Order: sequence, then C-alpha cells, then structure tokens
Amino acid sequence: MNRSLSQTYTYLFLVPAGIIYFVFFLLPTIMSLFFSMTWWSLTDWKFIGFENFKTFFTESSLNIGFKNTIIYAVVTCSLKVVIGLLLGVFLCTKIKTVGFIRSMVFFPTLLSTIAVGMAFTVLMHPSQGFINLALKTIGITGPDWLGDTNIALLSVALVDVWKGVGIATVIFIAGIMSIPEEYYEALMIDGGNGFHKFWNIILPLSRPAMNSVIILAFIGGLRSFDLIWAMTKGGPGFSTDLIASIIYKQYQGGFYGLSTAGNVILFVVVSALAFPLYAFLNKKEVDL
Repeated sequence: MNRSLSQTYTYLFLVPAGIIYFVFFLLPTIMSLFFSMTWWSLTDWKFIGFENFKTFFTESSLNIGFKNTIIYAVVTCSLKVVIGLLLGVFLCTKIKTVGFIRSMVFFPTLLSTIAVGMAFTVLMHPSQGFINLALKTIGITGPDWLGDTNIALLSVALVDVWKGVGIATVIFIAGIMSIPEEYYEALMIDGGNGFHKFWNIILPLSRPAMNSVIILAFIGGLRSFDLIWAMTKGGPGFSTDLIASIIYKQYQGGFYGLSTAGNVILFVVVSALAFPLYAFLNKKEVDL
C-alpha cells in the first residue's frame, strides 16, 4: 500500500512538468504542423495542404540559403571547437591571471547578440571602421567586410565565433579538469612532454566535452538568425541569407503559412543533421 502511494506521489510530481511541456512545446509544435498546411492570417485561415511547402521550395533564394546555412554551421562549429580546445588547454595551466583571462574569454557570451552585431557593423565599415583603419596604419587596405559577397558570410561567422567561443572554452575547461592527475604523473614518469600530454591524454579524454561543443555549436549554426539580421539582413543580395532569415522575410511579407512551413522544414533539417551526428559522436566515444 505504501509503495503504491509512493508511486502515485511520484507521478503527481511529474504532472506540472508535463503540463508545461505540453503547453509550451508539444502543443505549439502540433499547431505549427497544422498551420504550415494552411493559408492563415490573424483572423482567418484556409486549409491548402502541402502548397506552402511546394511554394517554399520554389523560392529562388532557398538553394543559396541552404548552402549558406551549412557553410555557416560548419565554419562556426569548427572554429569554436578548435579555438575553444586551445583556450581550454591554456586556461588550465597554472598562470597567475588565469581567473581574469577566463572571465575575459567568457564575457562576450553575456552580451546581447543584436548589440554585438550592431557594434561589429560599425567596426567593419569599409572606410571608417576601426578594423580597416588599424590595417591602414600598417599599410594594408582592408576589404569591405560586409559588402563583399565573397567574404560577407565569413565575416559574420567570425563575429559569431568571437561571441560564442566562451561557452566552448568553459565546457572544455570542465572536461580537462575532470581528467585524473594520475594520468599526467604516469606520462611524466615515462618521459612524456607537453605535446604527448595534449595528444595522448587531453585530446582523447576530453572527447565527451568535445562532443557537447560540436553538437551545441552545429545546431546553433543551423538555427542562427539574429546576428545575421543585425549585421547584413541577408545581404548583399542573398550572399548571407540563411534558412532562418528567409523564413523571417516571409513573415515580414505577410505570408504566415508559408513561413510556418519554412519553420517546419528548418526543424526537419536540423533534426536530420543533428541526430545522426549525435549518434556518430556517441559511438566514437563508446569505442574510445
């Protein structure tokens, strides 16, 4: 009787969480799937089947948006992993100002993405921006960072890395500091040096932290919108348009059903890429 009562209390404690999950996640997801197959406004709706999806895939900028989204996600994820790992290793050393440096590395993460985008738009101005003025003092003519279609997407990606690498660094620091000291002592006894310490101990044993950074950074890159919109609004042309910015432009145009279909497509794309990547990384971790 007591055991049955205990189980009842257990399920009752799950009810509030279940209600919150249903109201704020499950119900909006179901509604999005439904409204993606309708023409709708704030006061009326009409069921039109899969027409919104057909229309979305005929958008002239969609192919560019898909390509840009993949490039943006891969570039930002790769740089955050590499830079975050190197900073994590450096900030786990015994230096006097390690606490201050850790704070400085993490500080950009606390800033508003829109504010960062606006600030770097000014800094990257082709003629009056601080970056090109600094390059000019050493005899280098800086490019039009956000106006050149060949480098605009990369320029925004670098700003994204600057802002987000702090989280990656913190995760790597936690992973590295969890490695038992006995491994390092054994390596020193065997005559290992700093490179051996990194290659044979830190790199393989920080794999769980690396997997977390890869998943978070890759999904964040696929879903990125606010920084792109703050800096370029998808321009020049469609050179920095991502799937999310294309969806937002549909919202601006009043095509609510079409943009909802785009959100469903983005959800499917992120899931189709993230879940296999997660399974692959976990398999590699188990094999280790």
